[in-house]
Amino acid sequence: MLNRLRQWICPDLAIDLGTANTLVSIQGEGVVLDEPSVVALQKGTRRVLGRGTAVGKLAKQMLGRTPDSITAIRPMQDGVITDFELCEAMLRYFIQKASRQSRGMRPRVIIAVPGGITPVEKRAVFNSAERAGAGSVYLIEESKAAGIGAGLPISEPMASMVCDIGGGTTEVAILSLADIVVSRSVRVAGDELDEAVIEYMKQHFSLRIGVQTAEQIKIELGSAYPLEQELTSEVRGLDTISGVPRKAVVTSEEIREALREPVEAILNCVKTVIEQCKPELVADIVDNGLVLTGGGALLRGLDQLMNEQLGIPVRVSEDPLTTVARGTSICIEHLAQWRDSLDSGNDI
Repeated sequence: MLNRLRQWICPDLAIDLGTANTLVSIQGEGVVLDEPSVVALQKGTRRVLGRGTAVGKLAKQMLGRTPDSITAIRPMQDGVITDFELCEAMLRYFIQKASRQSRGMRPRVIIAVPGGITPVEKRAVFNSAERAGAGSVYLIEESKAAGIGAGLPISEPMASMVCDIGGGTTEVAILSLADIVVSRSVRVAGDELDEAVIEYMKQHFSLRIGVQTAEQIKIELGSAYPLEQELTSEVRGLDTISGVPRKAVVTSEEIREALREPVEAILNCVKTVIEQCKPELVADIVDNGLVLTGGGALLRGLDQLMNEQLGIPVRVSEDPLTTVARGTSICIEHLAQWRDSLDSGNDI
């Protein structure tokens, strides 16, 4: 009874703290907030614009479009905090926006983090969350949260394999008996795909484009495997030679070539994890296959390429953008069951 009353007054939160986007779930309600991990500042100061509200969607709209007096910053890079003060401000804004905080009560919070972060980086997440208004804070590895969110039988004595391709990191793990057996985290993911498009346009078209334009090209034309019907699109940018704006027509074949190197790095990460796995569990993977989650899983033909290169079934999870958030939310709803497998502040 007391627990239900507490949840009504100050519900627990699950946070997928991503390099590109942060998702917040409330116990019993699912994902209630999905915003870019971006903060806008008055240049030369540490003051967040709009009385602390220029965070998320509003701040992302300013990326690449701000006057000299404003700076739009992402406090997360490659899955870790690079600006502690701004990450704290961002978390505070998201927690206050998502929760019904009661004076004197702080929500319990589970945060999904990359598997490859160091104890120092974990401590930074704990400190930022606590200063932002969280009570008890727990950390869960993104790959485990992805497995739970994808509905894989990770508690069973059999291998389940997941590859979560986020904005800053790709997490690959084989799970069994509710824990990670083998895992690998590489800092090659959505951001590197965008950078590859920017570099390709510069090298082959002498055209300079911004990050948001590159992301749009990746979404419209990007693929990892030949398409049944190849696509074309018109791209606008700045000519690197003449210095004037111009357009260029780009094809999906060209963008596939641009993305080839980071896609191969992700594929090699998956191969490495399989090679490190015990033979008994490899047999399970041959039967059960690999599940792709995260925004990078939406790249056309990535599942086909991996299926061809790995020789195992590969599928994309339902709504891959929210899979980690769903898994983290399930953990907060069944905290007593999962608490022992989570990192708490006392463990760091």
